[in-house]
Amino acid sequence: MLRGLTTVSFYADDVTAAARWYTALLGVAPYFTRPAEGTPAYVEFRVGDQQHELGIIDRRFAPVPRSGQAGGAVVYWHVDDVEAAYDRLLSLGATGYEKPVERGPGFVTASVVDPFGNVLGVMYNRHYLAMAAG
Repeated sequence: MLRGLTTVSFYADDVTAAARWYTALLGVAPYFTRPAEGTPAYVEFRVGDQQHELGIIDRRFAPVPRSGQAGGAVVYWHVDDVEAAYDRLLSLGATGYEKPVERGPGFVTASVVDPFGNVLGVMYNRHYLAMAAG
């Protein structure tokens, strides 16, 4: 039934500020912006080896109001060095959600809350590397 990750959607009160923050984190600008002129309500990045989509949506379009606390599903993005990625995220203004934890040989996770209230996970995952190499 589930065939693969297509788009991860985060919400932000200030999409422009979120786009700047994620541009600094990812090293690339959004490839898609709506509307194309003026203040964006949605921006989208292509991320990683499979060019997965990360969308930032104006919070006014969220299906439910924000509770004021970070929560929901944690989507983990593969990184080669979890400690370094976690430290970089903190240096960019994210706050720690879960410090790096080894889950087993070849599996390390960590997560932060971005400045816009979204949980962002990073993970070293040996299975991901094996699939990417194959």
